[in-house]
Amino acid sequence: MRKKIVFVTGANKGIGFGIAKHLGLSGWQVIIGARNEERAARAIGELASAGVDVAGWVNIELSDTDSVEHAATEVATRFPELTLLVNNAGIPGDMGVDSLHTDIGEIRKTLDVNFIGTFALTKALAPLLAQNSGRIVNITVPSEISPYWHPLAYVASKAAQNAMMGVMAIEFEQSNTPIEIFSVHPGPTTTDLNGNMSLPGFHDIETVGRKTAELINDGRSHQGEFIELYPIVKEE
Repeated sequence: MRKKIVFVTGANKGIGFGIAKHLGLSGWQVIIGARNEERAARAIGELASAGVDVAGWVNIELSDTDSVEHAATEVATRFPELTLLVNNAGIPGDMGVDSLHTDIGEIRKTLDVNFIGTFALTKALAPLLAQNSGRIVNITVPSEISPYWHPLAYVASKAAQNAMMGVMAIEFEQSNTPIEIFSVHPGPTTTDLNGNMSLPGFHDIETVGRKTAELINDGRSHQGEFIELYPIVKEE
């Protein structure tokens, strides 16, 4: 039986950790993508203690295209049976200001990581995923603007990522490329990305990780879909 191997970026903490944990508990062998060896080692220890088969970790900095290329080469060399890429890693940008007070540099930095870096990694691993009839799952937020939560740098970067997913899904189908790509919006989740905010309608990492793993494992095709686990609702 072929191994089920997944590479999860930003898997050392937050939603990425939750997804890695619950995919691992459901039979996937997990590769941790992280920027820091110490944090990666801590996550690997916690995952292993929970019963997850961790294949190892790969150093990746999405804002650095050389780092992305090196990481993709390492994954392809060490884990040629890779069948799933979960693009989870990202940065929040400045969520505390409105659009007219958002620094241009903040926009560029957030796009560099959340869109350009994610695109570069997806592009670099696409040949391997096509060879293995693999899948790509992007962890994102809706492109439609919510009146209740709309930090410009973050939302713009994820809207670009959503466009990437939609375009690739159409192109994969038109060219008969054996890759499935879709996006998952976890909904409001308490993580350090939002300062561990916890309000009505928020969910924890365990809940989101488990539901995302269940979706990935449901045996259905989700080509080109944007799937919301929990929608953004008005804060009470």
